[in-house]
Amino acid sequence: MAAHLRRYPGAGVSYVSGVTAPDSPAPAPTGRIVLLTTSHRVAPGLLSWPAWQALRGADRVLSGDPDHPQLPYLREAGVEVEPGSPAARELVDYCLAEGGRTAVVITSAEGESELTDGLARLAGSGRAVMPDLELLPGSYDLPGARLLDLVQVMDRIRAECPWSGTRTNEELVKYGIEEAYELVEAIEEGDREALLEELGDVLLQVVFHARIAQDDPEHPFSIDDVAGGIVDKLIHRHPHVFGDESAETAEDVRRHWLRTKAAEKRRDSVTEGVPLAQPSLALTAKLAFRARTAGLDVALPDGAGIGYELLALAVRAEADGVDPEAALRAAARAYRDAIRAAEG
Repeated sequence: MAAHLRRYPGAGVSYVSGVTAPDSPAPAPTGRIVLLTTSHRVAPGLLSWPAWQALRGADRVLSGDPDHPQLPYLREAGVEVEPGSPAARELVDYCLAEGGRTAVVITSAEGESELTDGLARLAGSGRAVMPDLELLPGSYDLPGARLLDLVQVMDRIRAECPWSGTRTNEELVKYGIEEAYELVEAIEEGDREALLEELGDVLLQVVFHARIAQDDPEHPFSIDDVAGGIVDKLIHRHPHVFGDESAETAEDVRRHWLRTKAAEKRRDSVTEGVPLAQPSLALTAKLAFRARTAGLDVALPDGAGIGYELLALAVRAEADGVDPEAALRAAARAYRDAIRAAEG
């Protein structure tokens, strides 16, 4: 006796067919058990065409989760759903009866481990005649779907955590700075595992700040507003991707970006929008970049002392295409290693 794998048409998912003896005549129809999976990250009611075909053609549709988000939409579509999840033996006997019947089980978010374990035991025994067992995805996660989980988790933490529930945007500033520097360190050290983790920590800061802003009594906004704003900005600043303009080189793209940004901001000075609170070398390099790209011939201010010497070095580094902040960090790491060697 052997179980055979087949493929569900149009869904690309394998299932186990009824058990038959080798070289035996074609068996009588044995029915089907369809385990229909859905994603809670996709709007309820948006199911694949094979899923709707299975639901409408089933003799019996069951769901062990009375609060499954798909149920109201299935009822609206005229699909009757029975509550509860039957035992494996009961479901097998139902599908084998009357020349073969089809039962669809809508799985919960946690799955149907008791039912699937029971079906696996029956199919693996080699002694039971089995209906066709099909795993049919009714909906799939889209790229970025786990971001919805992050938003939901942050909502709950904000509501239930005594610390997170009382934080303000101002109180989180230092954590955002720390996480940004840890991300820079992971990138510069080429640590892929750390990069993955630190990107998550930076993303948390964004979602956390947006969730706090949602509670503001005067000017609230949500993570959707944040995402919508950056999407609009990216589309507007990439006319060579989303519009009729063309860009053959990275320099063409940079010119597009600067031109559209200048039109948006309508600034009186190229220095506007440069945050003065950033590290001094990065600040100097940013100012030098703004002046250079604007075609301004700016003489360095006269002055004596280490500050003016560092200013001149930072301006020179920017003109040479070197990030002075990153260059000094690399030198500082080498200095750290020398200190450790001396300690040893």
